[in-house]
Parts: sequence; C-alpha cells; structure tokens
Amino acid sequence: MEKHDKIYIAGHNGMVGSSIVRKLQREGFTNLITRSSKELNLINQADVLAFFEETKPDYVFMAAAKVGGIQANNTYKGDFLYDNLMIQTNVIHASYLNQVKKMLFLGSSCIYPKFAHQPISEDSLLTGTLEPTNEPYAIAKIAGIKLCDAYRDQHGCNFISAMPTNLYGPNDNYDLSNSHVLPAMIRKFHEAKLNGGKEVVVWGTGKPMREFLYVDDLADACYFLMENYNNPGAINVGTGSDITIEDLAHLVKRIVGFEGEIVFDTSKPDGTPKKQLNVSKINQLGWSAKISLEEGVKLAYASFLDHSKN
Repeated sequence: MEKHDKIYIAGHNGMVGSSIVRKLQREGFTNLITRSSKELNLINQADVLAFFEETKPDYVFMAAAKVGGIQANNTYKGDFLYDNLMIQTNVIHASYLNQVKKMLFLGSSCIYPKFAHQPISEDSLLTGTLEPTNEPYAIAKIAGIKLCDAYRDQHGCNFISAMPTNLYGPNDNYDLSNSHVLPAMIRKFHEAKLNGGKEVVVWGTGKPMREFLYVDDLADACYFLMENYNNPGAINVGTGSDITIEDLAHLVKRIVGFEGEIVFDTSKPDGTPKKQLNVSKINQLGWSAKISLEEGVKLAYASFLDHSKN
C-alpha cells in the first residue's frame, strides 16, 4: 500500500476498526475513507454499491459486523445471521465490482468446531459441529471466508481472511447485556469497587480456557497481512497462549483493585471448554503478538476509566 492510496475501513467506530485507523495513521497513510453506520447502512446493497462507485477505494479493511457475547448471540440469532451475511456480502461484492486491489476480511475464532483439536489450526474449519451459543455469527463468518475464496477463484480478487481470537481494548463494548467476558469483568469489578460490593458474580464454572488478544496487536497483524500475505483461506491471529476464566477474573480483580469475593454462577453456560488458536502460520510469516495479557488489561482498564468519565 502506498501512503496516498485510498483505504476504506468498514466499521471504523468499532473496537477493531478504530484500532486499524490508528495504526494506519501512525504508519503515515493520509487518504483514509470512513463512514459511520448512520452515514452508510452496510446492510443496504444499493447504498453500499453507490458508496463504492463514488469513493473507489484501493484497499478495504472489512471490520464491520454485528457482534456480542453469549447472551446477545442467543437472543438475536436471526439478526446476527442476517445482518452479518448482508454486511459482508455487500462489501465483498462491491469490492469486486470496483476492482479493489486487496481486501482483508475479519472473522472470528468462533468459526471453528466446538470440540476442535487444540490449539486450533486453520484446517479445522468445517470439520465438526459449531458451538450452539454463537452458531449464527459463526456461520455468517464462514460464509464470508468462502465468498472471499470464491471471488479469488472466479474473478482473481486478492481477498484475504484473518481470524482473530477473543479481543479487548479501547472502544470495547461494556454493556453487560451483550458484551464479551473480559470487558464485562472490567465493568463488574469496577462498579463493585465503587459501590463497596462484597462479591462479583462471574458466569459459568470458571474452568473454560480462553485466549485474549489486545486489539492494537490485531491492528498490527492486519497491517502486516495486508503488506505480506496473499493466500486463500483463513489465517489465525492470536497470542498462542490461554488462561482459565477463573484466573482471568482474579487478574482483573487485582488490576481494578476490588477487594471482595468472586462467585461463579454455575447455572450459566460455559460455552466452549477450551479455545486457543494455533498461530504458527502467521508466526512463520514473521508476525507475533507483543502486548502481554496483564499489560493489555491495564491499558483496557485505563481506557474504560476514560470512557466512563466521558
């Protein structure tokens, strides 16, 4: 990518998109194209096609999606499947029609089977049953990967697909009704600390293992892949290490400074028992995560405090 190239970041107000914008700005790119969801409804194909015709981007980072945690995925299954299918299909198709030089499609580690061999390699895709609690979102993302590959095969499009592990960091969603586990913990422990609470309730048994990637590391990986990777299929992006939900809760408790107890609500679902990505493919290309979980949680909590003030 040249510094003056037109680069469209879909979903620039979200956690991932905003981090990609910051990364590109730090690298000296001066022609970034962004539209909020109020300015451009990516679910509407006519609007998306008109936008691409007008702006003619050279490169596209596809970071727009309808996202949420277990509760949101379970409650709004139709919305998660329909909205994500439409958003990504419209952007991918418009990128093809307008001869975008390269597009990066962002998926999620939830595309892999619930009981995939650990750590999960890219060739595990479609080898088993998905985790039911996020199946609609996963199916949409799998369709996105396959659509990118199909356009590559049929039309010669340089469309690549990156699958990040669980993300956290600035601009995360802290709404307890539809947030992911780590931001939900940050908010719960912080509010309990402020209110003098004696305990914080965490969903599930605490035994599931999860991998967490600070979002600025993902943005760095996306930039690296856009510059260095041109192959079909998914490529995993993660840290290569995981932690139990119980240990994560104790880490967040310590960083926030909450002095009460942690209680696990075993009536709530655990989700997948273990989900760690095999990141040897991207590591062999020359990229690896740089921000440790402890450092990342400290940065995320500082960002949350700023967000709370505003």
